[in-house]
Amino acid sequence: MTLTDVLPSMGRSLQTKLEPDVWPRSASATADGLSIAGISANELAARFGTPAYILDEHEVRRRCQAYRAALPGFEIAYAGKSLTCRAVLRWMAEEGLALDVCSAGELAVARAVGFPAERILLHGNVKTTEDWKAALGYEVGRIVADSLDEIEQLGSLARHPQRVLVRVTPGVDGHTHKAIATGMEDQKFGFPLRDAMTAISAVLAQPGLRLDGLHCHIGSQIKSVASFELAARRMVEFIGQIRDRHGIVLRSLDLGGGHAVPYLPGEQEFDLVGYAQRVQVAVNYTAATLGLPSPQLTIEPGRALVANAGVTLYRVVTVKGSYVAVDGGMSDNMRASLYGARYLVRLAGRNSTAPLRTVSVVGRHCEAGDVIASDVSLPADVHAGDVLAVPVTGAYHHSLASNYNQICRPPIIGVRDGWARPLVRRETEEDLMARDVG
Repeated sequence: MTLTDVLPSMGRSLQTKLEPDVWPRSASATADGLSIAGISANELAARFGTPAYILDEHEVRRRCQAYRAALPGFEIAYAGKSLTCRAVLRWMAEEGLALDVCSAGELAVARAVGFPAERILLHGNVKTTEDWKAALGYEVGRIVADSLDEIEQLGSLARHPQRVLVRVTPGVDGHTHKAIATGMEDQKFGFPLRDAMTAISAVLAQPGLRLDGLHCHIGSQIKSVASFELAARRMVEFIGQIRDRHGIVLRSLDLGGGHAVPYLPGEQEFDLVGYAQRVQVAVNYTAATLGLPSPQLTIEPGRALVANAGVTLYRVVTVKGSYVAVDGGMSDNMRASLYGARYLVRLAGRNSTAPLRTVSVVGRHCEAGDVIASDVSLPADVHAGDVLAVPVTGAYHHSLASNYNQICRPPIIGVRDGWARPLVRRETEEDLMARDVG
């Protein structure tokens, strides 16, 4: 059973010919091309300009609710790095989720909406002085220790016992792109199992720290539940080793996130219900075998909650042979260049009866690698002025956006029930100049 199976049903129009699983459920094919949450792509492009990130609020909330329904005994912590803005963090707080942040900046957004400090975890393999000040000043609930230096620094700064998780690299291959694989040894995150006991001892030696549990994360876009099962077993076994060495029983285990989402039609969707059942069985059985109580489990979905709620709208600027060039590119979608990520592209501002042809949708930046989608099918009559839509852009698009070529970053437009409003406004040239004090 997949996430789609447990999402509250909204009902698609029988006339809908959109590709399944990749669009928000409120999206539909219409006489004008494409509609999202009851608003046409043409209207959204005309009102808010292009490029623009469109984010379906109901889709985000539905996915939060699906995770809570499938995993009632788990703490669900939203991985804020996937998409951080005030509206999204407010939605997460309202849906009862916890939150993980990786910087003082992400924490500042959480503070701005009054996200409960006790439900916040501070992550990251490098925590700067500003990060420590922000986290300790807001009194975040837990901090994930990633190095011996961090343990020493945090121990010297903590004003009262700070709850700490030690990040352990379990040596599990998540079978994903090497740039987003974090579960194997010899990489920058966490402590490999062979060294993790040293980190445990270091935390216990700090009177200002309270060892709360363990953390692991094996990567992003993980499709195999078996990889999560193996990581969970190894982590519980290590909890047993900690008990045997130090005589303490850790009650908290954070298994990270990284649940895959489909970016193209036909791609496998993550088996959320299977994950819930199999991981709990693995944890409970291993704990019982070792004579341990089952730990409280936390998971950290990010992409799985917001990716498929997002659609980016572009306007075609020029067509040259098999290249369709749009008014955005790698400054608003780095994933294609960074990971070789593949996307679907659809004509959104009108319908066409022209035959399809294979093209590459490219961006406006001075890089040959500025390609949004290669070898996609679009009507042969696509021309300058057309509106195109790219689905599954809610995660790691706004977060990774840049000002390359001094291009202003797009807005995030929230949509629901026929209404649209800016959640993050479009950047302006005045914003760029405000930072340039030379």
